[in-house]
Amino acid sequence: MTPTMKVVALRQHGGTEQLKLEEWPTPHVQPHEALVEVKACGLNYMDVFVMHGMPDLPTEMPRIPGGDIAGIVREVGSGVPAEWVGKRVVLFPRFPKGGVLGEHANGGLCQYLAVDEAQLIEIPDNVSFEDAAALPIAYGTSHRMLFTRGNIKPGEKILILGASGGVGVSCVQFAKMAGAEVFACTSSEEKGRKLRELGADHIINYVDNPEFSRAVWTATEKKGVDVAVNFTGGDTWIQTQRSMANRGRILTCGSTVDHLCQIDVRFLWFRETDIIGSRAYLPEDIKACVAYVASGELKPVVETVLPLDRAAEGIGLLESRRIFGKVIIKP
Repeated sequence: MTPTMKVVALRQHGGTEQLKLEEWPTPHVQPHEALVEVKACGLNYMDVFVMHGMPDLPTEMPRIPGGDIAGIVREVGSGVPAEWVGKRVVLFPRFPKGGVLGEHANGGLCQYLAVDEAQLIEIPDNVSFEDAAALPIAYGTSHRMLFTRGNIKPGEKILILGASGGVGVSCVQFAKMAGAEVFACTSSEEKGRKLRELGADHIINYVDNPEFSRAVWTATEKKGVDVAVNFTGGDTWIQTQRSMANRGRILTCGSTVDHLCQIDVRFLWFRETDIIGSRAYLPEDIKACVAYVASGELKPVVETVLPLDRAAEGIGLLESRRIFGKVIIKP
């Protein structure tokens, strides 16, 4: 290891111009830590929020963004088995005591990162670093939401809002793996074409059809969908409710537009709709995703791979929603 490393860091909130390529000291491992050489870092919309700043979550500066990290263990501290050295790993993004890589502490837009040994998840040789770095936050979140919390079943109809982003794309892939009929909402014809290639059965362009519930109602012969995935929030909730079949389930893992949402209580009791929250991911979800990739059942959608010095460009692609699937940075 060199005494210094390249990082992309924020020193104040703002736009992508605040993301600067810098030289920092290479971290030293503490007891129960491992030093990981970062080979790939996946970006998420969380990185946009960190860049701009969130009123209810102060960010300690400087901050290195990036929560999805894959690499090689190069050194371990006391208390960590020496067998970890040289292993290929993907990192569980949450710290044992709480918080997330790239948000509450430095993330993966750097060449080396010291992490708690509990965050290490070994990956097999047939899983690339790029694919592994696409998995934890987006695919892990979708896996828990659809399978652990949502209990989706073969033959069910599922509506996915924001289907062309990282979580949305992974929901489409998992829903098809489960044998569901997929209704995917997106903003352009080109994104719709890509979603069809992933297996989406119905594409709803919400730019052309702002009242997407009407399109869902027509396509389902006025029966509605069994499951809806809504991590958008804002003004989309009542339309989501209108899209539901009797005794349907609305799944949510976040609110990228606005966390204050209007709900029409009439639809809750009349259609007996369940609203199910899903809080991110567990290590078991990420391990399951790695196993799907290793077996060939799942291929993460990686649209763009950029070098470290173009990380700001990658976050800009997410912010402008000009991306389909995942953006990966290679230090």
